[in-house]
Amino acid sequence: MRYNLVAIASFIIIIGGLSLASSIVVPFLLAVFISIIVYPVLELMSKVHINRFFAFIILIGICGSGLWILGNVIATALLGFSADLPIYKAKIDIFIDNLVIYIKDNSNIDISNNILSFINIDKLIATTSNLIVQTGSIVTQSFLVFLLLAFILFEVQIFKDKVAYFALKNPLASDIASTFISNLKRYLAIKTISSIATGVIVWIFLILFDVPYAPLWAVLAFILNYIPTIGSIIAAIPAILVSLAVNDLSSTLWLTLIYLVLNIAIGNFIEPKFLGKELGISTLVVILSLLFWGFVFGIGGMFLAVPLTMSIKIALDANPKTKSISILLSN
Repeated sequence: MRYNLVAIASFIIIIGGLSLASSIVVPFLLAVFISIIVYPVLELMSKVHINRFFAFIILIGICGSGLWILGNVIATALLGFSADLPIYKAKIDIFIDNLVIYIKDNSNIDISNNILSFINIDKLIATTSNLIVQTGSIVTQSFLVFLLLAFILFEVQIFKDKVAYFALKNPLASDIASTFISNLKRYLAIKTISSIATGVIVWIFLILFDVPYAPLWAVLAFILNYIPTIGSIIAAIPAILVSLAVNDLSSTLWLTLIYLVLNIAIGNFIEPKFLGKELGISTLVVILSLLFWGFVFGIGGMFLAVPLTMSIKIALDANPKTKSISILLSN
């Protein structure tokens, strides 16, 4: 009993410490996961006889440029969107007022109180804006992420040597590291490809529908697609609201349908087809992990929810004493 209380108290202290240090922990974990994605490119360049130092410089340059472009697009677009937000809010209010009048004139039913209590536009816009700002803040930390990424890639070989050393003393350590890196690499690679596809497709349709700040919503769709289940839904809300403010209802409905079809196709068919059951985490655990890591690290924790939970599951699975907990997390 005393052991259980000590374990629970230790867990709470650790989680509290991680939450307080989230401004450092989240960029570090992002750098680790980005390095896992891009390291195979470094290996490929070495195999085609590109000097490893020059391959390292080229890869770091590409990663740094990508992070800078994302941060610049979000920061620039956020300034313009924040300035235009009162205009969009006023147009949406006018749309809702006209909708209420139309329904009242055609059905003699006054729904003004019901619809205004059900749809709190002020709160919805404020929540959406806050989410965009929080997402942008993660990307604008790109310099710290870039710096950590450079050091991680530089010391990858040292890390391999350490794993090999521990494998001599405990062969299970090598298997755990191999399983973890293999599963995580597969998940992040497929998620990155699907996120890029989502962002590009969204950007094309937003341009076709003349939705303002299309690059911002496309980048948002790309980033939030890393949040399983709810990320793509959240990414659609601001673009649909802006479309409602500047376009007619039919165009907005078509755009909503496109978002819906895209999210269902990629999230429910394409990704599961390639991921299969490699991750071994149940859907319920994914949802709970979003809530838990989101509570600990904020929105950054939602991006890291699946990789972190998968890492914990692999660690628990390696120890016979905690294997039962790993089974509870599995699918």
